[in-house]
Amino acid sequence: MRFLFYDRVVELEKRESIVGLKAFTLSEEFLGYHFRGAPRIPGTILIESMAQLLGWLIAYSHDFKVFAIMSLLEGVEVASDLRPGLQAQIRAEIVSTTHKDTLGRAQIQTEGRRIAVIERIIYMHFGGTNPGKLAQLFRYYSGLKVLPEEPIL
Repeated sequence: MRFLFYDRVVELEKRESIVGLKAFTLSEEFLGYHFRGAPRIPGTILIESMAQLLGWLIAYSHDFKVFAIMSLLEGVEVASDLRPGLQAQIRAEIVSTTHKDTLGRAQIQTEGRRIAVIERIIYMHFGGTNPGKLAQLFRYYSGLKVLPEEPIL
């Protein structure tokens, strides 16, 4: 099972923002156990989807020389009435970043309705990555064949 809570990246701007899409369908493994007979999309999954995309934006913005570990969330709101069958747009932004940490924010919308928000999310940065391998994983997990600054081969 893949634990990515976004389907693909549709916009990417280094040091700025990332936008991804996620279709929440009844075939999602976690929905089989979340309120049988009346499945709901858990708020924790919405939070994780925002966190995953912002983490990738941080790695990308630092040329994949760091990976980011979430260390603080503030101002979190999630809708509790979400049923499977919706298509969500996830947007995450970097507010500020240094070589040690990043402050960001994120939100999820569906059909013009904001269904989740993190007003403040802080990540600590850790080195020791293999930038080439991390970039390769990001291309695979994002659905992007080429990153914006890479030449097309």
